Amino acid sequence: MSKHPLPSSHYKEPPRGEDSAPTKALIHPSAEVSPRAQIGQGTRVWHHCQVREGARIGHSCIIGKGVYIDFEVSIGDLVKIQNGASIYRGATVEDGAFIGPNACLTNDRLPRAITPEGQLKGSADWQVGPILVQRGASIGAGAVILPGVTIGAWAMVGSGAIVTKDVPPHGLVVGNPARLVGYVCACGHRLNLESATEPAAVDLVDGSTRLYTCVSCGREYTLSAS
Repeated sequence: MSKHPLPSSHYKEPPRGEDSAPTKALIHPSAEVSPRAQIGQGTRVWHHCQVREGARIGHSCIIGKGVYIDFEVSIGDLVKIQNGASIYRGATVEDGAFIGPNACLTNDRLPRAITPEGQLKGSADWQVGPILVQRGASIGAGAVILPGVTIGAWAMVGSGAIVTKDVPPHGLVVGNPARLVGYVCACGHRLNLESATEPAAVDLVDGSTRLYTCVSCGREYTLSAS
């Protein structure tokens, strides 16, 4: 998102309360926001965004240039959605999540334009698939999340990854299809096993529990495999 101010005719800084937090949403004139969408206090919806009917966006979010938010999508508080991202119906994005530029949260595992009889498909001809992005998780630039997937709290999806199955809390996934390659701290840095000197690879097996330490901030986590 550009940091250059808009011309004064297009931009007005929202009033701020005693805690210096914006008290009303800012919606750029070029954005198309349905009157049936809910936009929280202090949220900024930038150039050429489209927010559809029934979408709910919490407070203090940043919705970057060219973002598409579909029908009835739920976005929590303090969420950042970068330029060009598409979030389709069925997605829920919890508080503090990050969606990178041009990432796509899909909603149809069996996409077809027409029925077997050759008719254009309507809303009754397919099933919306849900996606859940939990608190604090990050989805890198250009990543694609398939329907039916949960991205665990504080997990990180690498740029360009194609995520076809659930990502555990603090999990780090990369590639196509995305695979689990390690774990990350809430600060974003890799986690080590307690006694290791290098970032830990995936070594949890079902039912196991290990203590991990952040290589940067020193936070400790007890992670377990399901």
